[in-house]
Amino acid sequence: MPDVFMPRLSDTMTEGAIAQWLKAEGDTVSRGDVIAEIETDKAVMDLEAYEGGVLEKILVQPGENVAIGAPIAIIGDGSGSGSSSGGSSDAAAEPAAKPEAEAAEAAAEEPEAEPAKTAETPADESEAEAPDSAPGAAEPGGKIKATPLVRSLARTHGIDLATVTGSGPGGRIVRADIEQLIGSGGKPAAAPAAPTAPEPQATPAAASAAPVGTAQDDDERVPMSQIRKVTARRLTEAALVPVFQLTSVVDASRLTEVRRDINTRLADSGVKVSVNDLIVRAVAVALAMHPEANASFGGDVILQHKHVNVGVAVALDDGLVVPVVKDADKKSVSTIGAEVKDLATRARAGRLKLDEMSGGTISVSNLGMFGVDQFTAVINPPEAIIVAVGGTADEAVVVDGEVQIRPRTRLTITVDHRVLDGAGAAAFLKDLTGLLTEPLRILV
Repeated sequence: MPDVFMPRLSDTMTEGAIAQWLKAEGDTVSRGDVIAEIETDKAVMDLEAYEGGVLEKILVQPGENVAIGAPIAIIGDGSGSGSSSGGSSDAAAEPAAKPEAEAAEAAAEEPEAEPAKTAETPADESEAEAPDSAPGAAEPGGKIKATPLVRSLARTHGIDLATVTGSGPGGRIVRADIEQLIGSGGKPAAAPAAPTAPEPQATPAAASAAPVGTAQDDDERVPMSQIRKVTARRLTEAALVPVFQLTSVVDASRLTEVRRDINTRLADSGVKVSVNDLIVRAVAVALAMHPEANASFGGDVILQHKHVNVGVAVALDDGLVVPVVKDADKKSVSTIGAEVKDLATRARAGRLKLDEMSGGTISVSNLGMFGVDQFTAVINPPEAIIVAVGGTADEAVVVDGEVQIRPRTRLTITVDHRVLDGAGAAAFLKDLTGLLTEPLRILV
């Protein structure tokens, strides 16, 4: 029986790829040894052995994608007889992940296992053999069987799963069922439409709701990384959220002066802050001033968050990640600057921890350094607002009846209309603009 299974390493992961094996077949491994690197939907993470033994066989080669719970290697006693630990999972990304790895193994052996053994491992709802897939029909206890992804999507759009007839294998509720309801105004259909049911072998991370291109003979087919697959899927889901945008212009004169003064005064201590650090701090303070904006849509309720956690978009070569600065409203600009720099560096190296990429309540995307004057960013569900920051440029403006040249920056917020109306969003943007116009207010 295989010892090592593909573990669940993030809350959105449905499959993983072997980046590289750090141990070869025949190598002796000890508990805690890093035996491989796994590319997830968010980062590259180490896979550690839970038990010692001999790596008898590698089942998945570098670059190959496999579903959660799929066997990837065998660790035994060297006799070639398979498991040396009775078939229990021997590897996971970190000690806290061991129970999930064991649950994934149990689910892989018994696809129709009880929900308590499978609910922690999200997998694409269109694959019959995925570890946590389950029929949409009610269980003996009356609980609807659906994956966490389906439940989250239904909750976001206020859809009662009890009214949905699943079109997946065995009647399970799949993502296509929810998306069909959303497209029809959220009213459940009388019966599942067979032609729209997803194929059983659909690619786990595919963004099935969006049209895809038709390949030409001379087109190069570039495989998508795990991060790019999830980015595509998340953006498709975000397109289902009803949003609106508002734009304001910041007079950045004081902002650039304050940044220069801070860096001059603290030069001996090695502290250096950027304009983006000041913006992140201002966003956090403004959000704390507007608790109604620090919220998410929860179906029939609005979830107001107690913490102000600001996500900062970081571009990678093959996708986008959004590490989160927790409790940013309680941190100084210099602390935020150091944290953002560290998070961005480790994000580009694929070394972020799971809790550093979750829990955001608002996001900031800054393309000013790329010469972009103004843009709109795609919202990052379940957050209610994302702030898009353009570059700073000198412009002629009228001040006290005179034309002056001032540095100006444009901010555009994309807002979940289910959480905020125009007036509430405008009030948030007005205060954010004011804080950046007079940035001394965010330093106290």
